[in-house]
Order: sequence, then structure tokens, then C-alpha cells
Amino acid sequence: MDRGTRLLPHGQPAAYLTFAALTALGLPNATTTRHCPGVLSFDEPISAEHPVSPFRADAVRTLGAAGLDLARVSYAKQVHGAEAAEAPAAGGFAGTVDILVTVAPRAPLAIFTADCLAIVLYDPEAHALGAAHVGWRGTVRGAAQAVVAALGPLGARPERLCAAIAPSIGPCCYEVDEPVTRELAQAYPDHWEAWATPGRPGRVMLDLWSANEALLRRAGVQPARIENPRLCTACHPELFYSYRRGNRGRLATLAALP
Repeated sequence: MDRGTRLLPHGQPAAYLTFAALTALGLPNATTTRHCPGVLSFDEPISAEHPVSPFRADAVRTLGAAGLDLARVSYAKQVHGAEAAEAPAAGGFAGTVDILVTVAPRAPLAIFTADCLAIVLYDPEAHALGAAHVGWRGTVRGAAQAVVAALGPLGARPERLCAAIAPSIGPCCYEVDEPVTRELAQAYPDHWEAWATPGRPGRVMLDLWSANEALLRRAGVQPARIENPRLCTACHPELFYSYRRGNRGRLATLAALP
């Protein structure tokens, strides 16, 4: 990833990062860092009952520098599933889902994380865009495959998709136990062990990056078209929020069709 084109004053770290491959295709995008002001925290709910934009004025100004018009941003109440919704063209609350898709130009999609993966998919020929929130539960439920499938009715084809995986917890820091591995083994009996290395007794270190790269490939995305900076949120507390590290802040990954 490229460090945000805008730095905070006095040499402070970047307020957001961008995906080089998506930027090269003319797609405005950003993943915020903990230095981006005005992004809703996990203590402030996103729901139909509280349809307040998760971006305050500071974030609107900061992310506007990345070419993102947050007056039309779409967002959802994320529930660790694999359901998809087409985002409203005017922006706003899109439902209780973990996947958003759109063909509306200049209407950003937003995914919120603090260790889970945010995956962005773009078909430059169909001008179709998707974004997904994927943790271990989303991995079990096939969220990566589901966002590829949800883009199909919008004209996208898997082999044309460009994918980007935002900073998230890496296999260096993500230790899980039997309830997680049991569900992974049920969902992917022939594959899940390739995504795990032994940890403490009864535990493994889980590589959600490799898992979701593999699942995107199985869904038809070309390996060379997957950008994954492999930046671990837990390893970089100076730059990112990490739920496992006890942080309550949110990172936002956004992209918009040009």
C-alpha cells in the first residue's frame, strides 16, 4: 500500500493508506489509520435505528483528499455473515449485511474493521465495485466467494476482478482455539490446515490472509490480481486499531467508482 497522499501536520503518520493497484486503475480508495479523525468508534452503533453517518466532518475533509465524496457513502451494520446488498446510489445505511456492491459512480462503499479483513473487488470493464467485511466467521460462511458472486449480476466476471485486502490481523498474532478450528474444518475439510500453524497447546495461529486469497482464487479471481500488503493491525499499534489489542477504534476501508 501507499501511505496516504495527505500527511497530518508536524510530520505525524499518514491519516490513510491507499492500494497502489486500485489507484493505478483510477479507483479512489483509502484505508484509514488511527490518525484519521472523525471515524465512528465501536462504542457508537451503526444500525437502521441509528442511521447517523459514521464519518464526522474531520473525516469528510481528510478522505475528500483521496477523492472520496462521503456525502454519498454507503455503509452497513456488519454481523460477520456473507449476505450482500446493493448500495443505495445516494448513499446511506444499506442494511444488516457484510457485503456491499454498486455500479453507481462516485458513491463510496465503506467497510469497518479493527482486525478483520476488508476486501475490495473491482471489475474495470463492467464498472462494478464490491467490498466485504471478513473475519473468521465470514471466512467460514464464504464471504469472499459471496462478494464475487454478488458482482456477477452487475456484469462483473471473476477473471477480470482486481482484489485488495486491507490491513488486518496476521498469522503472527491471530491465535485461535478449537471452536474456531472446528468450524473451519467443517467448512473446508481439505484446505483449512494449510492456513494454520501450531501455537500453544490446543491452539493454532490462523492465517486469514492466505485463507481468503485461496478462496478468492477458488472463486475465479486471478492470483496476480490480488493485492495484499500483509500489514498486521496488531503488530502496528502506532498506525492501526486492533480489537485484540484492546482498542475500540474503527478503521474504515473505502472505495468508489470513478
